[in-house]
Amino acid sequence: MELQDVVSSGVLEQRELLAQGVLSAQELIEATLDGIDAAADLGAFTHVLRAEAEAEAAERDRERAAGDALGPLHGVPIAVKDEFHVAGVVTSFGTRANSTPALADAEVVRRLRAAGAIIVGKTAMPEFGQWPFTESSTFGMTHNPWDPTRSPGGSSGGSAAAVAAGLVPAALGGDGGGSIRIPSACCGLFGLKPQRGRVPIAPNEHLWWALGVAGPLTRGVLDSAVIYDVIRGATPTDRFRAPDPETSFEAAARTPARPLRIGYSTKSPTPLVKPDPLHVRAVLDTAKLLAELGHTVVEINPAYPDSTHAFFPQFYGGVRAELSELDHPELLERRTRQTVTLGAWARGPVVEWAIRRGEVVARKVDRIFTDCDLLLTPTTAIRPPLLGVLDGANTVRAQLASVPMVAYTALWNVTGHPAAALPVGVGEDGLPLSVQLVGPRNGETTILPVAAQLEQARPQPRPDR
Repeated sequence: MELQDVVSSGVLEQRELLAQGVLSAQELIEATLDGIDAAADLGAFTHVLRAEAEAEAAERDRERAAGDALGPLHGVPIAVKDEFHVAGVVTSFGTRANSTPALADAEVVRRLRAAGAIIVGKTAMPEFGQWPFTESSTFGMTHNPWDPTRSPGGSSGGSAAAVAAGLVPAALGGDGGGSIRIPSACCGLFGLKPQRGRVPIAPNEHLWWALGVAGPLTRGVLDSAVIYDVIRGATPTDRFRAPDPETSFEAAARTPARPLRIGYSTKSPTPLVKPDPLHVRAVLDTAKLLAELGHTVVEINPAYPDSTHAFFPQFYGGVRAELSELDHPELLERRTRQTVTLGAWARGPVVEWAIRRGEVVARKVDRIFTDCDLLLTPTTAIRPPLLGVLDGANTVRAQLASVPMVAYTALWNVTGHPAAALPVGVGEDGLPLSVQLVGPRNGETTILPVAAQLEQARPQPRPDR
């Protein structure tokens, strides 16, 4: 296998080749960094940690040579969205308004390193992850590897572009309204939003209060499961905590899917939003395939409750909460300053009320899963848009432009349910197609076997970049 093919392979392939001694961690990291530099026009990275990654790779090779116990990600390069602390690097949140390097890794980054992963850089996001488009005045626009004139989605768009382009096998993202699933859909990746409280947010108590979670974007289901087994498990400082699953995520992804009852619907939880015909067809084709694979698949008409009253106080309050980490708030984008002003009412008591309302919404959507094991929907309503969505847009226009992107995803942030974006081929426009599988509370291990089954039955092509 050529070295460039190794660089663009998945987590498990790289791990196996490193274990076999086909190449060293230093060779893999050097080639990875060279690939990142060569793809600078993609706009996927905000910081490339060449010296630090090279030093880590040398240490990983020393550990292997010494016969030390090795972690499940030993020597594997991983990128991190620029909202999670990496020691010695400024956490930009997609803005120029921060200048002080982080003193320590976020807990999720510490766990990746403890498992042997090598952090090669920080990936692009819009300011504070507010938008499902990865565009900012600080770092410019991130391009979609499938079509550089198109958006990779957001807010974890840099992570998605880096993985889809084969620059890294996995990248850490965050999801407060769809920000793992939306860029995964736009870039043809697998992106699981975990159950609220599954992955630690430490050193912070929360990420956008009850809305936000952290997790990887990968090309394959099993790669995602392996990383989740490394990073899952809340800490004492996390406000929200999920119970431990009965089995590991990797074991679930490797287990043949048992026949399930799967409900499907193309109805949008957001009134007046209509899905693109290609997305309707993707859901129908996937429903047909699931039936052929032995599942009972039925069309349903979910009674989606209104979640806006629970979402927006936490959205505004989450952005406001992150402002406390800034050194130079006067350098924020005009649009972000408008968000802060518009959301001045979203303070403590209002946010706490919204969190409680979210639990009411969650109990209502739980009814879907009394009759269905999983719910199949579109991931987004529209195709990946052309770049420049945020050009000249104030916060109100940006929010309106975001609605069709988050229409199917944001509800599950309010309720905390796990949900995954699965690539299901390519449309006539040459861009990826995606569907969303939503599970019951703590139902990641129900989603993963079905996602792996679909992946095996219908492998996803790669962008020609």
